[in-house]
Amino acid sequence: MKLSAFSFAALAGALLLGSCNSNQPAETGATAATGATTTDTAASHGDMAGMDHSSMNHGASATGMMALMHSMMEQMNAEKPAGNIDHDFAHMMMAHHQGAVDMSALELKEGKDPTLRAMAEKISADQKKEIRDLEAIATRLDGAPTNYKPADPTDPFTSAMKSSMDVMMKDMGTSSGNVDQDYAMLMVPHHQSAVDMAKAELAHGRDTKLKEMAQQMITAQQKEIQQFKDWQAKNASKPKAEAAVYECPMGDGGQSNAPGQCPKCGMNLEKKA
Repeated sequence: MKLSAFSFAALAGALLLGSCNSNQPAETGATAATGATTTDTAASHGDMAGMDHSSMNHGASATGMMALMHSMMEQMNAEKPAGNIDHDFAHMMMAHHQGAVDMSALELKEGKDPTLRAMAEKISADQKKEIRDLEAIATRLDGAPTNYKPADPTDPFTSAMKSSMDVMMKDMGTSSGNVDQDYAMLMVPHHQSAVDMAKAELAHGRDTKLKEMAQQMITAQQKEIQQFKDWQAKNASKPKAEAAVYECPMGDGGQSNAPGQCPKCGMNLEKKA
């Protein structure tokens, strides 16, 4: 089964958007699967338990890197976990890696810092390859026997997955609007959650090939986390150009960092003295 047919949306969607979409009816059942085992399991186990990410900085107003994170979460919120640790981990990491690929693409398109652009090129190439490798493993594991309970918050794998997402949500920070700064900021918790997920696979998974990949992910992404932190430390003290603020002459609170019209009344904005 290809990622487009199952995707890991099940597990990661429940992890990331469970509380954010509480005003919408929960999806039920499971979509097309290759065997009764996967379909029945999805229906019986349901979403990952106990996921609450109401503190996440996302929404329709998100822009730049944060918008890509939000888009990734929406795409992942489609199906149910199958209940097999290795199968679900592989699908989760495919979706998670795609988020890094998309953010790296934006860095390469709009970022200016040569160090971060070089990192973005490497991360994109590495994770695209891993997505292909993970998809092959996930397809092989379609219909694999269930061995954990996604709806049980006390299940060790479910608990580990929830914890990995909680850490990412907590450390997201606030978007600065600067592509380089936001890329470095968001990739640290993004990578850390992948490291934590990979550790959960090492502790609870059974597929030898997948466990080898998990260890490689830990080694590579821990190194990159440190590289991002080193970059942040070197660039944190650099003075930032203060953005000009344009305000509405009507005093209705409309403002922007660029000339234009007031979003509230349509009057031409004036540069703040």
